[in-house]
Amino acid sequence: MRILMIGDVVGSGGRRAVGKLLKDVKTELDIDFVTLQGENLAAGIGLTVDTVVEMVEAGADVITTGNHVWDKREFIDHLDDPHLPVLRPLNYPPETPGRGATDDSGSVAVINLIGRVWVGEFDSPFAVVDDLLAGGFGQGKPVVVDFHAEATSEKAALAWHLDGRVAAVVGTHTHVPTADCKVLPGGTGFVSDLGMVGAVDSILGVETEGSLNRFLSGYRHRMKPVRTGLMNFNSVLIDVDDSTGLATSVERVDRQIEV
Repeated sequence: MRILMIGDVVGSGGRRAVGKLLKDVKTELDIDFVTLQGENLAAGIGLTVDTVVEMVEAGADVITTGNHVWDKREFIDHLDDPHLPVLRPLNYPPETPGRGATDDSGSVAVINLIGRVWVGEFDSPFAVVDDLLAGGFGQGKPVVVDFHAEATSEKAALAWHLDGRVAAVVGTHTHVPTADCKVLPGGTGFVSDLGMVGAVDSILGVETEGSLNRFLSGYRHRMKPVRTGLMNFNSVLIDVDDSTGLATSVERVDRQIEV
């Protein structure tokens, strides 16, 4: 089993890069299943039905999110739509719309969690994932976790906590790809951050002017994703042993393309 996990896709430029690259990457690397971090799909903040459908048609099997999942208010009601393979972090309160995990989207089970260090106040990701796995979630399938978190220490701690119980824990949120791909002793693959699909000449996928002005002026300026130009496509490939459901290798798959 080969699983490709794609970093935060930023705006229309990121979506076009996925549309141009993903199907070829899937063929080249013989990919069986694809997750995609989608909380920045729609103009860099939040999701819409159209942007989700665009990514599914491009080849994504499950779309994970994070703290920006609520930013397009009109999409919230669609989080319960069984035809849209979108997750919100599992460790939001149980009454929150949507679901935080799925094991009915094909051959792989996916869990979406959000961190608590420098991100916000949520239920413990450690406790909620323990409860989910103890209940038999994903039995007979490899389980992968998108941990949308800021602190690398929190991401690494969760991976070690789950070592041997899931196929992979990957970090998202920072938009910066990290070079620490590895398989932990118990067979769980790990990387601190997948990175992003967004502009090379940008600050985390958005135009430099808006981001710079926040630091120079001290107040918020509108952040606009870069829509055209050279785009990074950051992702990680996880090879899974079909007999154990655990990782045998983890390696970066990074590309660039003009859109």
